[in-house]
Amino acid sequence: MTKTDKTSESHVFEADVARLLQLMVHSVYSDRDVFLRELISNAADACEKLRYEALQTPELLGKQPEMRIVVTADPEKRVLTIADNGIGMSRDELVESLGTIARSGTRAFLERVEAAGGEKSPNGDRLIGQFGIGFYSVFMVADSVDVLSRRAGSTDAWRWTSTGSGSYEVAPLAAADAPERGTHVVLQLKEDAGRYAERATLERIIKAQSGHVAVPIAIADTSDAEPVELSDGSALWAKAKAEISEQEYTDFYRGLSGHYDDPALTVHFRAEGRHEYSALAFVPGSRPFDLFDPDRKGRMKLYVKRVFITDDAELLPRYLRFMRGLVDTADLPLNVSREMIQESPILTSISRGLTSRVLTALEKLADSDGDKFEAVWNNFGSVIKEGIYEDFERQEQLLGLARFRSTAGEGWRSLKDYVADMHDKQEAIYFLAGDNLERLRSSPQLEGFRARGLEVLLLSDPVDSFWAATAKPFADRPFKSVTQGAADLAAIPRPGADAADETDKGKASDTELATLMAFAKTVLEEKVSAVRASDRLTDSAVCLVAPEGGPDRELERILRGAGQASTATKPVLEINPSHALVNALAKNAGGQKALREDAVRLLFDEALVMEGERIDDARGFSERLARVLGHALAGK
Repeated sequence: MTKTDKTSESHVFEADVARLLQLMVHSVYSDRDVFLRELISNAADACEKLRYEALQTPELLGKQPEMRIVVTADPEKRVLTIADNGIGMSRDELVESLGTIARSGTRAFLERVEAAGGEKSPNGDRLIGQFGIGFYSVFMVADSVDVLSRRAGSTDAWRWTSTGSGSYEVAPLAAADAPERGTHVVLQLKEDAGRYAERATLERIIKAQSGHVAVPIAIADTSDAEPVELSDGSALWAKAKAEISEQEYTDFYRGLSGHYDDPALTVHFRAEGRHEYSALAFVPGSRPFDLFDPDRKGRMKLYVKRVFITDDAELLPRYLRFMRGLVDTADLPLNVSREMIQESPILTSISRGLTSRVLTALEKLADSDGDKFEAVWNNFGSVIKEGIYEDFERQEQLLGLARFRSTAGEGWRSLKDYVADMHDKQEAIYFLAGDNLERLRSSPQLEGFRARGLEVLLLSDPVDSFWAATAKPFADRPFKSVTQGAADLAAIPRPGADAADETDKGKASDTELATLMAFAKTVLEEKVSAVRASDRLTDSAVCLVAPEGGPDRELERILRGAGQASTATKPVLEINPSHALVNALAKNAGGQKALREDAVRLLFDEALVMEGERIDDARGFSERLARVLGHALAGK
């Protein structure tokens, strides 16, 4: 820091700003128009902060009780000003908020208030400006920026100035040049950005991107002209649905979420009765990049009497964390604290009601527009299925919503469709879980089911193994893994096959097959719990399945990978008694013991490979394969 005089200070940014700003200007934002939305959002946040602080200190409002944002343009000088009469900033706040990239004034504000404790805390850690980079989008269009600010209740005012080239200056601001309260952001626009000082351009952008900000926005041609109101700051969620167009919903969603996609579903209602509240929620049209971040929270904001409180309230369960929107209630006190939010039976009731309305809206969408619902499911189905495991109370409803890939074709299937098409002798809903859909489709465990025309659900999301193991029956049909226990397919005949074909396809005798299985059990004693004939295989020689009382094969793999299963359950090796290789081994009971042992171990390794597992002893596998191939070639 270098003192230029006793009143003005020049600072170097606390980051490699020149490089970072260039990266952000050219990479983070693809649309230059976004800078105006960011500045208006910051101004709206400042007004929300003042509204909150004024609950405890009403005198902060002074002679300006109404919040307002005014945009002023001078096309001849290429100057654009965005002014608000919100909370304003002190000198230290200017340095902290604007002098460090990715440090947010919003976050600092909340940390400061929370440190005070008690009922003054708004207890939110995410407002529009949390990440602290939105302000710097101004350098896409501006050669220089002046921020003139006076904090509410203070007599001192300050000017922050920067060209975005690596340094900034903070200096006192004369009272005559300072706002009475709040912040004025003054942009000297680049030569190629002069259109942003044109009224028509500004009106179009503001109405499209910020028209539903909960603070009135006005525009003026000059600093002396009377501003003309562009939006009245009325709460869209407080209006009747019949008064709101789809475009207004879309504009509000974009301003709320910061995204430019269209919402896939809008849920807007007012609840009356024991608790009264308004809710406006959106299913995004695209998947957020951090949807599966374990630390990701929901994006639902809580308002009390149109005063923003927090977006840290758990208004929806985690499996609906992709939703964007807000809830506004008059049943909570305006000075609600974090502890009150966490323990509030009112919010618990609101959350239950909101969750039910969202799920009901998704059900209606599935019934009325299957294609649109499938688009939602493509984006968020893997998250919604977390609720089947976590939300036992709504498990049946969520199972009804769920869509699955299956052996019935390439499209999505509902459980209702599955049950309607079940074989009359089928008693369970069959599923196969794994981490790769194409590998599941080629799994040998499916052969017997396909041969009998039995549909199997293909579950390729990690959560599938958990909910499928604990889900209650759907339409009185339990869920059963095709890799767990006996397949019990003998009661369901294969189309076109007579009884004799079903029971006696092998050339080896029952005694020879039994001898082979006993030999295999002895050879693989340390690797398998049993060896038995399979009725689920038609083309493959062998497969591995879990014992009847053990976990599903995929679930066990996940638990082992997470360190929650110290020892692996020994699987069951199933042998296809009609396979030519199995028959040849069975009939060669008197052959070379070492060769038969190599063949049995190779069959076990084959079963592992078909499941996508790694072979523990790669060198031993290679040596066995060489011996068996050498013997086969020598025999020819």
